[in-house]
Amino acid sequence: MPSSACEAIAPLFRRLGLALAVYAALAWLPWAVSEYHLHVLVTSFYYVVLAIGWNLLAGYTGQFSLAHHTFAGVGAYTSALLIVHTRVPIVVGVLAGVAVAALLGWGLGTLCLRMRAIYLALATWAFAESVRLLIAVEYQITRGDLGLMTPFLFGTPRPTPHYFLFLGLALAAILVAWQLVHSRVGVYLRAIRDDEEAAAVMGIDTFKWKRVVFAVSAVFAAVAGGFQGHYVGLLSPTPMKFNEIAIIVIMVIIGGLRTFWGPVIGAIFVEILSEALRPWGETRMVLFALLVILVARAYPTGLVGFARAVARRWAMRR
Repeated sequence: MPSSACEAIAPLFRRLGLALAVYAALAWLPWAVSEYHLHVLVTSFYYVVLAIGWNLLAGYTGQFSLAHHTFAGVGAYTSALLIVHTRVPIVVGVLAGVAVAALLGWGLGTLCLRMRAIYLALATWAFAESVRLLIAVEYQITRGDLGLMTPFLFGTPRPTPHYFLFLGLALAAILVAWQLVHSRVGVYLRAIRDDEEAAAVMGIDTFKWKRVVFAVSAVFAAVAGGFQGHYVGLLSPTPMKFNEIAIIVIMVIIGGLRTFWGPVIGAIFVEILSEALRPWGETRMVLFALLVILVARAYPTGLVGFARAVARRWAMRR
C-alpha cells in the first residue's frame, strides 16, 4: 500500500480505536445504575444520533429542515410493517426502513432544496405533517393512534441489551459525522452554509451536496428510529408531532449549533433534564424555550461555547 494511503487511513484507525476504548469504558454502566436510569441513557443515545444528523444539515450546511423526526418515524414504521407482514429478520426490516428514508430524503431534497430560509422550513414541515396524518388515518395498515405492535430486537423490553446497541450507534454516528465534516465534503458544506452564491462561483455543485447531506441526515434518523421502534415495541404517530423536532432543535442549540460536539452534549443534557422535570409536564417546554433564549443571547455556541469560555478564563488565571 502506498505511504500516502497509509497516512490517510491511519487517523481513521486511531479514531476507531478511540471509539472502541470509549465503548469499553462505558460498558460497565448497566451494572452500576438502575434500569430506569439505563432507559434514560438509551433514549439519550437515540437523540444523540438524531441531533448529529440534524446538525449536519442545519449547522454545517445551513438547511433548516423540520422533517428530520419524520424520517425516524419512516424508518420505524417501514421496519415494523415489513416484519409484521413478511416475517423478515429485524435487521433486514431496519435496513429497508433506512433505504426508504434515504429515498424519501433524496426526493424531498430534490423538491425543496432550491427553496431557502422560511420557505424550506415550511415545505419540510408540510411534508412531516402529511406523513404523520397519513399514518394516523390509515389505521387499517398502521393501526393509527391505536398503536402498531413491533417485535423486540432482543426479545425483551429491558434496557440493558439495548444500552450496548445504542451506545454503539451513538459512537458510530459520531465517527461517521467526524469523517464527513473533516473531509473535502465538509469543506463544501461549510462553504454552502457561509455563502452559497460564492460557493457556486467557485465550482461547487451546491444543489448536489445539499441533496446528498439531506439524504445522509435522513439515514441517521432512520437508523435511530428503526432500532428505537424495536426497543419500545409500540409505534404511534404521536412521536412524529412538531414537539419532537422542537426538542431536537433545542438539543442542538443548547449544546452548540455549528459545533461538532454540541449535538452530543445537548442531546444528553436535555434528555436528562427533561426526565428530571417530567413531573412538570408540558411546562418543561416553556423552561427549555427560556433556556434556548438565554443560551442564544449569552453563548450562541451553546454549552460547547460556555465550556470553551470557562477553559480560556481558567487558563488566563494560571
